[in-house]
Amino acid sequence: SLFTADPGPDAYKGWLFKWTNYLKGYQRRWFVLSNGLLSYYRTQAEMAHTCRGTITLATVHIEVGDTCHFVLTSGGRSYHLKAYSEGECQRWVSALQQAKANATQMMTHSDDSGDEGPLRQPDRALIQGVLKTLASKLEDLSTCNELIGKHGAALQRSLSELEDLRAPSDGVDKTVNERATLFRITSNAMINACQDFVDLAEAHSRRWQRALQYEREQRHHLEETIEQLAKQHNSLERAWRESPSTHNSEGIPEGESSEENEDIEFFDAMEDSPTFITVPADDHSQHRSIYIDHIMRDHMIATFSLCLQDSSGSYLRRGRRCRIPDKPNYSLNLWSIMKNCIGKELSKIPMPVNFNEPLSMLQRLTEDLEYSELLDRATRCDSSLEQMCLVAAFSVSSYSTTVHRTGKPFNPLLGETYELDRVEEYGYRSISEQVRNHILVVGVTIHVFCLSLLSAGNIHLKFHASGNHYVWSKVTSTVHNIIVGKLWLDQSGDIIIMNHRNKDKCHLKFSPYSYFSRDVPRKVSLCVVMDGEGCGHYILSGTWDDKMESAKIIESSHGSGGSEGKQKTVYQTLPPKLLWKKYPLPENAENMHYFSSLALTLNELEDGVAPTDSRLRPDQRLMEAGLWDEANAEKQCLEERQRLERRKREAQANLALEEGKEAESHQPLWFEKRTDTETGESSYVYKGGYWEAKDRQDWSQCPAIF
Repeated sequence: SLFTADPGPDAYKGWLFKWTNYLKGYQRRWFVLSNGLLSYYRTQAEMAHTCRGTITLATVHIEVGDTCHFVLTSGGRSYHLKAYSEGECQRWVSALQQAKANATQMMTHSDDSGDEGPLRQPDRALIQGVLKTLASKLEDLSTCNELIGKHGAALQRSLSELEDLRAPSDGVDKTVNERATLFRITSNAMINACQDFVDLAEAHSRRWQRALQYEREQRHHLEETIEQLAKQHNSLERAWRESPSTHNSEGIPEGESSEENEDIEFFDAMEDSPTFITVPADDHSQHRSIYIDHIMRDHMIATFSLCLQDSSGSYLRRGRRCRIPDKPNYSLNLWSIMKNCIGKELSKIPMPVNFNEPLSMLQRLTEDLEYSELLDRATRCDSSLEQMCLVAAFSVSSYSTTVHRTGKPFNPLLGETYELDRVEEYGYRSISEQVRNHILVVGVTIHVFCLSLLSAGNIHLKFHASGNHYVWSKVTSTVHNIIVGKLWLDQSGDIIIMNHRNKDKCHLKFSPYSYFSRDVPRKVSLCVVMDGEGCGHYILSGTWDDKMESAKIIESSHGSGGSEGKQKTVYQTLPPKLLWKKYPLPENAENMHYFSSLALTLNELEDGVAPTDSRLRPDQRLMEAGLWDEANAEKQCLEERQRLERRKREAQANLALEEGKEAESHQPLWFEKRTDTETGESSYVYKGGYWEAKDRQDWSQCPAIF
């Protein structure tokens, strides 16, 4: 139905038309009335993550207009709404009036009971000062009361003595006058104190009322949100248990279509029957994104190598830490820093560690190996197309840790390294090195020659047994609300994975979050794994923060009806299979920078690492320990030393050029620049020597950067 009532007298929901502007007119919106608040959403599914607006009914004015039309006015703003019918309109108006009466009664009851609720920090500090002043005035009143009682009793005695004397003497008159004067002075003092008390209370009464009203609204809105989430959770669980067939392979309930993928059709699949999916035959449309900064820049160079498990068929595991010190509750406004740095280079802005997480970019990049088991599985695939599915899932999995991770990693110093030795647990190890200013190189040695991965703008993944050589690039990471609001991070863009040996191809589209989209947030759009001839073999779908699935195509045909005259291809698939699922976050992760289980171990101190290893970086260690003031001071010293060394190198290079000599650039210790024979790309490749130096504990070549 268009209008439904939940249990309780103050809970209604349904569709109404809301006036937006003269260009779009009335637009259909989903309204929810609960706990004295009227909230509206673009769709029902949007209730899970985005509220378009909330109207407090306790202070709203309800005006019924012509047919099916009514207006809500609150806080100087009017909301023009229309219902489907007159009966529908009357039901909404009655419900709103009842909700307004209930909210007003609740507010009055709350005022009588003295339940003011929590106050915002600025209001709390102000009111504490006012209460202190009021307490002082109350003490003055108490003192005046005692004096009035004392002097009043003395005056009463004097008057009694005066009545007993027929001929009062001059001494008696003087005593009476003195005591009467004292009583008048004390009374005036009490009156003045009372007036000050009343004036002060009246001056702050309205402010207290506004603060109290704000806190009530926030509390009610929070209660309503929690209630809605609980209902949605129960509904989803019940729907999943009772009607699994009502969900298509993309996980979108029936009736909720995507505006972006309007050319894609979904067909329900029986448990043992194929699934039908249609996608556009070809799409080369260009997309642009405005962003503030990349978490991962395309000039960062990385090489990885993974190793197979040992001959016993199981990994040897050692105990590693599962927690770090809780993050201190330090607040800092980025705008207060950025506004003084306008016109300066970002690399020269002294950013405090308050915006960092206690990991370097070398360590953060190494987290791409968290789901290395996907590549272990890929090495055992007989089909390059099945292998492509796992490689695609691996490329998506590296973004799963970024959902809540808004902290900025430490920029590595020139010559800084990081090793990750997981041979005992997972059969791989990696070595990373900062080879140039603002350019990162990461490498992993090959243990059993199963595969190696490198990135130089593009990421290269080579399977030595089959010769399959996959290449792809990173998408754009966008940090939102840097100046105002709560930071959150989104991934957007395209990943095109190409197998250079046989031209197999897979196109993954990371859809940017939009308030106006009905898509599942953080969605990786439907994509097809194609062979070198352009024939589709697998459909991939999922989200980059949760899971990826693949469905094998068993038949394809051409259809019609695509947008912009494009022809659609209809694919018939088998039921989807899970490729990758995100690991749950550790307990208390919200207080530990939202680190994953792997991230918690990356900065754990280990014996025998190089003196240039990120674990030994002092400002990073101080930050992890919660000593942020000391970390900021150490960070500034390290950065200033790095700038001084850079100026020295530039001066030496300029002197060499003046003398006609070739300027010597910084030479990395563990990497060298090579050109890939297949792609022609120039990149830094691990040249060997690190692990041998570690075995000998000979670090004489390493610079003293810390």
